[in-house]
Order: sequence, then C-alpha cells, then structure tokens
Amino acid sequence: MLTWDDQVTPSSKPASIPLPPHMPGVQASLSPTSVHKPAAANLPAASHRINAADKRIINGKTDVNQLVPFKYKWAWEKYLATCANHWMPQEVNMSRDIALWKDPNGLTEDERRIVKRNLGFFTTADSLAANNIVLGTYRHITAPECRQFLLRQAFEEAIHTHAYQYIVESLGLDESEIFSAYLEVQSIRDKDEFLLPFINAIMDPHFNTGSPENDQTLLKSLIVFACLMEGLFFYVGFTQILALGRQNKMTGAAEQYQYILRDESMHCNFGIDLINAIKMENPMLWTPAFKAEIKALFEKAVELEYRYAEDTMPRGVLGMNASMFKGYLRYIANRRATQIGLEPLYPNEENPFPWMSEMIDLKKERNFFETRVIEYQSGGALSWD
Repeated sequence: MLTWDDQVTPSSKPASIPLPPHMPGVQASLSPTSVHKPAAANLPAASHRINAADKRIINGKTDVNQLVPFKYKWAWEKYLATCANHWMPQEVNMSRDIALWKDPNGLTEDERRIVKRNLGFFTTADSLAANNIVLGTYRHITAPECRQFLLRQAFEEAIHTHAYQYIVESLGLDESEIFSAYLEVQSIRDKDEFLLPFINAIMDPHFNTGSPENDQTLLKSLIVFACLMEGLFFYVGFTQILALGRQNKMTGAAEQYQYILRDESMHCNFGIDLINAIKMENPMLWTPAFKAEIKALFEKAVELEYRYAEDTMPRGVLGMNASMFKGYLRYIANRRATQIGLEPLYPNEENPFPWMSEMIDLKKERNFFETRVIEYQSGGALSWD
C-alpha cells in the first residue's frame, strides 16, 4: 500500500495528455512530465482574457474550457432547466402495467403491438442520439455553455434508454426481440437508416468544420437530429403511448413517456436555438440550394414516420388511426420548418391531437396519470405520494 511519503517513479515515459481542440499552443506543453514544472513554463502567455463577444458556436477561437463569461445565456438557462427536471425510471410504479400486460383480456392485440413496436424503436433511438452528441456534435461546438447543455442532454438520453429497458424488463418482454427491432422491423430500420449518414458524417475523425461545405454538413446534421429525429420521429410513439395512458392503460409506461416527451421537447428547442445561432453567425451557409435540400429531408422524414404509423397501427385504435397521423406529422413538420426560418411545407394543416400540448407542460403539479406528485423544481429524488 502506498503512503504519502512513498516516492513513485513511472516505469516508462508516459504519453501526452490529449486535450480538446481549439486550444492552440497548449497541447505540446501539457504532458504528464511537464505538469510538475512551474505554471509559467507550461502555458503560453495569454494576450487577453476571454471576451464574450468573441465566442462562436462553431469555429470559435476562444478557450472551450472557460465556461464564463456567458454569451449564449439561453443555453445555460436550458441546462439549468433540464437539471431541475431530473427524474429516474425506477421511481415510477409499474405494478398496474404488469398486471394489465399479464391479463389476457387486459389489452387488445392492436394495443400490444403498439407497445412492442414503440419499445422496439425507442430502445435504440436514444442510443443513436447519444452517440451523435458524444461522438459527433460535441467535438464541433466551440461555445462552452452550449457544450454544457450537450453533456446534460447525453445523460438524459441514457436515462431514456434506461426507462425503455425498465419497461421491457417489468413487462417480461423478450429483450432480444425488442432490442433487435431496429434491425428486423422494416419501418424502424428505415428511420434509422435515414439518420445514420448524418451521424457518421460528423463522427468521422477526419471531419472538421471550417469550410463552407463542412459547416453545412454539421448544420444539416443538427437540423436532422433536432427537427426530424427528436422533433418528428418520436411523436407517433409518444402520442400512442400517452393515448393509452389517457384511457388508464399502461399508466406507468405512459408516465415515463410523459417525462421523456418533456425532456425531448427541451432538446428540440435547444437544437433549434443552436441552429438559428449558427445561421446568424454564418449567414452564408443558408443558401437557396441548402434550404431546398433541407426541405427534401423534411418531406422524406414525414413519409418515413407516416409509414411507421401505418405499421404500428394497421387498424384504428384508441380513437386514432394512421390517417390522423398524416395530418399530425405535417402539422409538426410545418412547425419545425418555420422555427428554423423555412416556409411551411404543408399549408393549412391543423393539430388533430391538441391534448398532446398539455403533456409537455409539466412543472410543479400532479402528474396527468395521477400516480404521484411531481416536484420538478426541487431537482431532487421524486417520491411517492
């Protein structure tokens, strides 16, 4: 056992410590053998302290390790809001769901299909989202307050994956069947195959921003994940499970989906703010050709999610049918498009599920499904009432 008086000598020369990008001049001087030297010998002399006005969302030259001074206060405020909304899946009581699922007459076959298809998509979707953040987006964002939110977002994606696993385990479902659905169910596979190129492009270790073409590649990836994945691809599933909850079925699963919907709404809103900030700082990226490309991606995403709705709901159930989702998806697509400065793609579409808006508005109030009292603003553990 080592004591404080022991002398420890490394057996070989250690490698340099890798540092984040956008720290010019620092990498060469910070290594395990140099950290014991006086600080003045390690770091280059600073010409001036960071000015908030010098920060940029991408291609910034300021030190990404210095959180303050804030320039993008909206990012910090959203980070604080997500922390206040913290929850954990195991705090939700699944006993009623388990009893209902085990009852041969508890749910119809169509309702069971909805539950299993939903879990089949979501169990891996949030993992894809987390990979996109941790292995791609985070590396290219140079505003530390935005990076702070991305770290929290990645943690929440892990919580969501945990929640779906908790539901699968609680109901005693075939884990292999559910977790392999993104490979075996065509409507799910098609959505994931649509997303993967936009993950892979920015995860490539040789990819870096700094040219108009690469900056547009990153911007396109951000739009796909904020507006189309989190802002569109999740909404058929959210609506279906929450509709079950409104009929007092699968209330534990519905409660977790309600929390996830709130989290994902914040992720979507942050992503839209990030996109608009990049556009403002780099207006040359928002060309007519680029906008036309984004519009085509929106149209493709609506088509894919509608096919998924048809697959999960081949017949009308829960007072809904697949054709209602066509209008709903077009309504959402219009909203996302206008939020990033595009014209509505499908004029005059209306929301056939206005009750969904209520699900997002969770603050300090009784949960819609009345299984417990939510104390979101405490930021502490949730308890049963």
